[in-house]
Order: sequence, then C-alpha cells, then structure tokens
Amino acid sequence: MTDTPTPPRRSRRAPLAALALALAALSGAAGLAWQVLWTAQLSAGLGHEIVAVLAVLAAFFGGIALGAQVLGHRISITRWPGRWYAGLEAAIALWGLVLSATLAPVMQQTATLIGAEPTALWHWTVAFAVPLLLLLPATAAMGATLPALERQLRGQRISLGAVYSANTFGAVGAVLLTVFLFIPWWGLRETAWLCAATNGLCAVLAWRLWGARPVTAIDTPQPDPVGPAKQAAPAGQSPVPMMGSPRLAVLLLATGILGIGYEVLAVRVLSQVTENTVYSYAVMLAVYLMGTAAGAAIHQRLRPDAQSGDARLARLLGLLAVALLSAGASLWWADVLCAWPAGWIESAWLSALAGEALAATAAMLAPTLVMGALFTHLCGRAQAGGWPLGRALAINTVGAALAPLLIGLWLVPAVGARAVLVGLVLGYGLLMPRAHWRRMVFWVPAGGALALALWGTPLRFIEVPEGGRLLSHRDGVMAAVSVVEDAAGVARLHINNRIQEGSSASGLIELRLAQLPLLMHAAPSRALFLGLGTGFTARAAAQDAALRVEAVELLPEVIAAAALFAPARPAGGPSGSATAVPLRPIAADARRFIQAGGPQYDVIVADLFHPARNGAGGLYTVEQFAAVRERLAPGGLFCQWLALHQMSLDTLRSIVGAFLQVYPEGMAVLASNSLDTPVVGLIGRPGGTRLDPEALNRRLARASAGMRRSLVLAQIDDGFALPGSLLGGPAALRRFAGSVRVNTDDQPQVVHDAPWETYDPRSTPRQRLLSLVAEVRPDAGELLREPGGEPAARLQAYWEARRRYLEIGAAVRLNPDPGVMLERLREPLMDLLRHSPDFRPAHDPLQAMALAIEPTDPALAQAVLAELQAIRARRASAYRPTPPLPNTPQ
Repeated sequence: MTDTPTPPRRSRRAPLAALALALAALSGAAGLAWQVLWTAQLSAGLGHEIVAVLAVLAAFFGGIALGAQVLGHRISITRWPGRWYAGLEAAIALWGLVLSATLAPVMQQTATLIGAEPTALWHWTVAFAVPLLLLLPATAAMGATLPALERQLRGQRISLGAVYSANTFGAVGAVLLTVFLFIPWWGLRETAWLCAATNGLCAVLAWRLWGARPVTAIDTPQPDPVGPAKQAAPAGQSPVPMMGSPRLAVLLLATGILGIGYEVLAVRVLSQVTENTVYSYAVMLAVYLMGTAAGAAIHQRLRPDAQSGDARLARLLGLLAVALLSAGASLWWADVLCAWPAGWIESAWLSALAGEALAATAAMLAPTLVMGALFTHLCGRAQAGGWPLGRALAINTVGAALAPLLIGLWLVPAVGARAVLVGLVLGYGLLMPRAHWRRMVFWVPAGGALALALWGTPLRFIEVPEGGRLLSHRDGVMAAVSVVEDAAGVARLHINNRIQEGSSASGLIELRLAQLPLLMHAAPSRALFLGLGTGFTARAAAQDAALRVEAVELLPEVIAAAALFAPARPAGGPSGSATAVPLRPIAADARRFIQAGGPQYDVIVADLFHPARNGAGGLYTVEQFAAVRERLAPGGLFCQWLALHQMSLDTLRSIVGAFLQVYPEGMAVLASNSLDTPVVGLIGRPGGTRLDPEALNRRLARASAGMRRSLVLAQIDDGFALPGSLLGGPAALRRFAGSVRVNTDDQPQVVHDAPWETYDPRSTPRQRLLSLVAEVRPDAGELLREPGGEPAARLQAYWEARRRYLEIGAAVRLNPDPGVMLERLREPLMDLLRHSPDFRPAHDPLQAMALAIEPTDPALAQAVLAELQAIRARRASAYRPTPPLPNTPQ
C-alpha cells in the first residue's frame, strides 16, 4: 500500500508567487510612468537642449544608482525586506504627490535661475543639480525597490530573472498606456494621481503579504571572504572560479554604457525615418524594454547556474555582439521597414505606427534580449560572490547614465553613427575573458565589425533629388542637419531628413511672416524671432536698419546651415551683403529662453513649429503664451504663426483657446492666400489689438528703403493688404474655439493630438482653410479702432472677396496655358474686383495672364487690361461695393 503523494510545495506557492510577480510588474509600471510625467514637467523649465536631456537622464539614473547603492546594502542584511519594500513604495507615492503639485512652478523658477543666455558652467550646474535634488527622494526609493523585492522573494524561490522580467514588462505596459491613453485623457496631474495610487497599492499589498513575516537567516546571501576563490560545487561537478570584484565592476559598468549607448544610437538613426512624435519614442522605448524583459525571462527559464564561469559569460557577450551587429545592420533599411506595413495595412495611422514599431523591433529586439539575459547573469554572479544586488544595480546604472554623454554628446557627432556601431560591437567583444579572444565567439562579430568599418556606407538618410546634390551635412548632438540642392539650384534645409519650412527660393510668404506683425507695431526697435530655420524671415525683418533683430534656434547646426541661405535673395529682392544684416542668432531652446526672463521686445514672432514633433507642443501652451507676454515691452505685440497644413482644425482650436486665455483681445490673420500651405497667425497685444488704418498708412510712409523693398515684394505696400489679411477678431475666435480643452502644460493636447493628423490626415489643407474661413468671419466692428465709415465698408468687401477668391481657387481646374486660365478666371475674378476694387490678389493674376497672351491675342489682352484700368480708376474715386458675389464657377 502506498501513501497518497503530497502535492509539491511549489504548487502551493504558485498563487503567492504570481501575486508577488504582479506586484513587481505594478511597481515597474508606476516607476516608468513617473519617469514619463517628470520628464514632461522638467522640460517645461529646462527646455530641450542637450544639457537638459542629459540632466533629466542623470537625475533618474543618478537617483536610482544612489538608492540602489546606499539602501541596497541595508536591505541585503535586514530580515524585513518586505517592510522595506512597502515603505519605499509609500515614499514614492508621497513624494510623487508632492512633486505633482510643486514641480511646475519650481521649474519655472529654475528657468529664471538659469537665465536666458547663461554661461556653460552655470547652465550645466543648475540644470543637473535642480532635477537631481528634486527627484532624489523618489528615484532613490525606486533604485532600492528591486533589491528589496528580490531579497524578499528569494526565500520563495523566485529568481532574480523572474522579478526583473516582471518589473520590466510592467514598464512596457506603462509607457504605452501613459503616452497613448492616460495623459491624452487625463493630463499630467491626474495621471500622477494614478501613479501614486499604484505605488500606494503596492505598499499596502506588500505590507499585508510580508509585513509580519521576516525572512530567515538562510535566505541571506553569505559574503565570500576569499573573493575570487573557488566556490563549492554540487556533487559530481567541478568547482567554478568566482569573478573578482574589480573585473565584475568593470563588466557591469561597461555593459551599462554599451547597452544604453546602443539605444541612444538606434533612436538617433530611427529619428531620421520615423515621424518623431511622442508616440514614435514611446514605441521605441517599449520595444527596448520588452526585449530586456523577455531576455531576463528566458534566462530565468533556462535556469542557468550563477556560478557557471567564464564560458557562459563569453557566450553571452559573443551572442550579444553578433545580435548587435545583425540588428545594427537593419538600420540601413530602416526607411524600407517603416514604409513596408503601408502595403498591407489599410489604416494610415496604424500602418505608420506599425512601420515605426517594425523598424524599432528589427533594430533593438535581438540585442535587448541578450542584454536582459546578460544583466541577470552578471547580477547573479555578483550575488554569488557576496555582493548585495543594490551594488551591482548601482554600478550598471552609473554606466547607463554615462552612455548618453559619451555616445550622444561626443561620439556620434564626432565620428558618425556607423563608427559608433562598430565600436559598440567591438566593445562587447573586448569584454570577453581573454582566453576567448582567439576563438570563434570573438572573431565572428569582430570580423563583421571590421567589414562594416571598411565597406559600410555612412549610416544616415538624406533624400537627394535627381540631379541635385548635398551641400552640407552635420551630425549634431540632437539631430542630423543637411542642406540639399535640387536640379534647379534651390537649396532646402533638412532636419533629420525632413524638409523644413523655407528654402533659397523663399519669397512672398517668408517676407510676409516677418513684415505683417512688424507693421502692426507703430515703431518697433527690437524684435525677437523664435526659430531661425533658413534665416530668411528673420533677415527680412532685419532689412529695417532701425530694428534690432534676434533669433533663437534650438540646434546650433541649423544656425551654421543658415549661413548657406544668407546670400540668397528673391528676384529683385533687397541687395547688399548678408553680413550687413543686423541679425543676432542665439543657440537656445525657445521655451527656456522665454521662460527665463530678460530684455523686453517690441515684437515677438514665433515660427512655424511642427506641432506633431515631440516637444513642439510645449510652445503652444497657455504657460508659454503668458511667458511671452511678460517679455513684451509696453505696447508690444506677439505673433504666433501656425501651419494649417500641419494640423487639424481641432488642434488649431486647442491652440486658439490657449492663446485667448492670455490675449483675450487677440485676432487672427492669414499670411497668404495659399491653398496648399496655408499659414494662420494669432496676434496678441496686452491692452488690445484693434487696427488703425491711418496709423498703418503713416507707418508705411516712413518705412526705410530696405523695408520698403521687402514690403513691395511681400505685396503689403498698400493700405489694404495688411488689414485685408485679418481673419477674425476675439469674438469670432472664441466661437471657433468653443468648449475645446485648451493646450496647457498639464493638459498637453497638441503633443498628443497633432501626431494623428500627421499619421492619417482626415482632410486636405485647402479643405481646412475653407472651413476655417467659413467659420471665422472678420468683422470691422471688433477689428478696427474706428469701425464705421468708408474704410470699414471697403474692408468688409475686401474680406468677402478674399473668401470667394479662395473658393474659386479650390474649384478651378489648373492649366499651363494662360489663355485657357484667362478664359476660366476672367469673369470670376472681375466679379471680385467689381465687388472690391482694392483686392489685388484678383487684379494681379488677371494682369499677368493678359500680358502673357498679348503676343497671340492682343485684342483680348487689351480688353482685359482696359477693364482693369477702369476698376483701378473706380478704386481711386468714391467707392461703393456691389451686390453679393455670384457662385463659384466650375
């Protein structure tokens, strides 16, 4: 008779183990979500310059490393690691709540402390010290949570690999949910409350599970008094030598540098083919974390012996070098991988995100799988050698903190991405024990790296059109900046392989972006442009010798590239050397520069920042608009230009709502009548923005010679062009904005909404423009200082003619034959001029078409020109608008 078998002890522990791993996942999720939130809040004051990026990373990694080192030793010898873990989670929750209420105003003060143009020493000192001190209580606690969890769960026979894997998988879910759902739905503050609640739940569950259950002495790892001496092995096996402490420290530090260094490299390269939205970076980070989590899980399932010696270490390092080489090679085809899903996924936004995920997976998944296994293996060997887990974690995290500085700030700009990839592969190979340097495990990746160094093409993406050429290229610390010339000799600025607004053929629109806001000020003496780009707009403003012009640009490489555009002038444009233009460029983040305070300006003009690009949304918030108001001199004026071809009307509503909160008397203008690249400007002035046509005429009369030439080219040299560009006043804008959620630092609507229009445009730019013009109607009663009389009536007719002009342009079928176009447009445009003789946008095309057909059909040409002459004569005499305009022709 046999006894009934007793169920294995492991099965009785299964529910408790699953709960413990779920706790580890929740802890990792909360930690990563906090990182996303704090990064967004810190950037509001520190900006997006490289020093700010490095400072934020240093604050996280430095705090985690310090917490792991200082608290990890205490945790390794305590019998109450569960209580420690509960206390750490509670501390994170409490400090997170404190920061959610105080971090935003503190960062505004930090921007002031740094100053607008600080010395490098002062900038780096403040930027690194403030976030490190602010986040230290929470990040130090985060650094000790993994050692506390591992110490507690070791007694339940749950391995480090399982704990680390669960913790990191939780972080994967957090980055996706936080970026894609929580922040867009709730904003930063309410998401912070959710994070704090998650930490609090972890604390309560941990206390209930382990608060009354100390671990036994047998669960505490015993230090190895001999150091590298041989450890006892199971029966029948040879003892395996332990690794010495200096060598182990070097391995942990170096793998931290190389691992995060590859992440920095991959993100830099992929940013040239992805859309660079907040979702692009979330997907890349999620892939990186998922790989390390899966690698740790696989390593744990294989049940490797932590004391398995140098052979296993060499195999892991060799495998990682090969994985890095093969995955790094996929970066050369990243653009193809990004575009591939569009062939089999109908949804535009889904195919775009799938392409970004595919390129990130090809570049990161294989290496991070081995990185997760290698990290777990090294930590296991450290513990077997008597190290507390916190010490190993601290050393590895210090390496991770150094990686962006060494790779991103120094190596990539200095030697290029391809050379850095070769160096990373060789770096892993050189970490192998020397006995393995003569074996295949070393020479396979080393040979591949050598071949890549000798025959590989530069790892960069630059679209050069047929017949064109590359004028310049710089791998900067934050982006790759190129100037590409096409076959016609037109040069264009590319940032991360994307064509920016403006080129050497820039003309009317760039001039109007400068001169329209400047004309609205009676006598500006100092102007600030936020964003330099090609520099054309800022230099157009600087044609006025009496005006001091400064331009703030985030990327120093863009400032250098702008010099290539300086000599270019539009046909018949202002003459003179570009070096004579009094324009001072400033390398700084526009948001930080404004928030820092400093001199005041008569006119501040904000450039066309693409709202979908990660970080650009912070330039359209209530807080930023309020900071700009503080930098305006008495009577000063602010103009925010918005590219309607880059955003949906809902995104525009959110920005307009934010603008009106700061400038309740604001107005909108239309930069030009372009249907495919429409640009809208928001004009704000403390005290009101009503326009005085008589003051405008006086301003035009006393314009300098250089400025007058620019005004003629910009077609705003008469008294109706500027007021005719007005789109709507405050009442019309408030109706347009409606009850939309405005864009603020706490509710960053633009940064999360604008990318969807980039991924999947729901309408064309001309459709948006026509909808906007139909919805926002200008009213002389709220736009002019003297709303009655003949000027107001003429302007109302002008605005109505503009509306119909845009509708005609959207409906007409284009033809290269000027005779055909004249036949189609003669009567519609003449009707506009009969209604509004001041409307030059209808007059000038008709005149140009008549002159073009004069050699072939002089009678028709003379008839058109005579009719235009009669309309001009009527314009000079007493003016009476005609009845409403007819319908749009087909």
